[in-house]
This record gives sequence, structure tokens and C-alpha cells, in this order.
Amino acid sequence: MGPKVLVTVLTFNEGEKLKALVERFPKGEDYKLLFVDDGSTDGSGAFLQASNHEVIRHETNLGVGAGIRNAVKYGRQHDFDIIVIVAGNGKMLPEEIPRLVNPIRDNEADYVQGSRYLEGGRSPNLPLFRKLAIRLFTAIVNLAVGFNGTDITCGFRAYRLDLFDHPEIDIDQAWLGRYEMEYYIHYKVLKLGFRVIEAPVTMAYPPSGQDYSKIKPFVGWWSMIRPWVFLILRLKK
Repeated sequence: MGPKVLVTVLTFNEGEKLKALVERFPKGEDYKLLFVDDGSTDGSGAFLQASNHEVIRHETNLGVGAGIRNAVKYGRQHDFDIIVIVAGNGKMLPEEIPRLVNPIRDNEADYVQGSRYLEGGRSPNLPLFRKLAIRLFTAIVNLAVGFNGTDITCGFRAYRLDLFDHPEIDIDQAWLGRYEMEYYIHYKVLKLGFRVIEAPVTMAYPPSGQDYSKIKPFVGWWSMIRPWVFLILRLKK
């Protein structure tokens, strides 16, 4: 028996995008699907329940970080070894999940970060502003942590679940409710010397260039930036 893999889909009001994504998951794969419905009001929760998928339901919108926290807790309680994070908006392709899982299964990595910029990765219809912002943010983060990454903002990731047993990784902190969580984990695993690699993935954006992100200007950006400020300045643990 190989390691047990939990694939977690984080969703909030994704409607038809979520339905299309569910249909894309290959049948008979050797992983468990878990959905975290973060307070959706568009019927997503009812759709998932009717589809007989396992669902963690937040009664209100708590944020990506809360979804990851609850998924990690579920994974540890049910003796999973690897967790994969997938967005419910259809940008990430379920058929690419093995690209993230296999390096951990093969004991080559503890954490695998998806990248649209590696050979074999792609990002059709990526808006120009988003492209420039990703490149700039990634470069700044690389300087801060000494890691030669290419795509820090890609949320398609896989982790060994026992990373979260480390005493210096505390994902239960209240300030890690939204986008902070992803970057907190990234910073911690690098600073603690875990093996981190990137794998090529697809991040597909809608051809219209509209409705491609739920990150709110300024508030969402600060949520992504402040973990680096707090941790580098040792304002948070």
C-alpha cells in the first residue's frame, strides 16, 4: 500500500465552474476527494451533497486559510499521508494531480508547488496585469527566503501531512484565515529545511478575461503580503 492521498477542493460560490470541475475528476483514482464549501450561497453545498461527495461546510465565508486548516485536520484525523489543494474555480486540472503527488510518493520532496512557468506548464488567457504581478511577487519572495521559485501565487500544491506535526508550524493561529495561510506554510517549510520543489501545471483563465479571481484589491493583496512582513520581522510565530 502506498501513501494515502487526500485531494481537497476549496470552493466558494463557483456555481457552474464547480460542476464542470467535478466532472473532470478521473474515475477510479487512488485518492479521496474532499470538498470544503466556504459558505457558498449559490447552491454549491446542495449540489455537492447530492453528488454524494464528502463535504466540510462553513456556514459563513471564512477564507482559504480556514479551508486549508480544516482539510489538514481532516487528513490527520483520518490517517492520510499527503494532501493536495485544488481551487474550485476550474483553473486547475485534476488530471495533473499526479505531477504534484508523485515527487512526494517517490520521497523526492515534502512539499510540491505547482508552476505555470516551468516547461510543461501553461496559463492560457492569463491577464497581463496578473502576469506582471505574479512575476514581481515571486521575485521578491525568492529574495526573502532564498528559494529559486517561479510561481509563488499558484495555489495548486501538495504537502506531506506530517509537516504539520512540526512544533514550529502552527496553522491554528487566528490570523491565518485567508490567503495568509498558503504563504505562511511556504515560508515555514523553506526556513525549516524541508524539501520543496516545483512541478509544471496548468492554470487556465476564462477567455473573457472577466471574473478570473476572488482576490479583492488592497485587502486581498495585503492578506498575501503580510505573512512575509510578520514572519520576517518576527511579529508572528
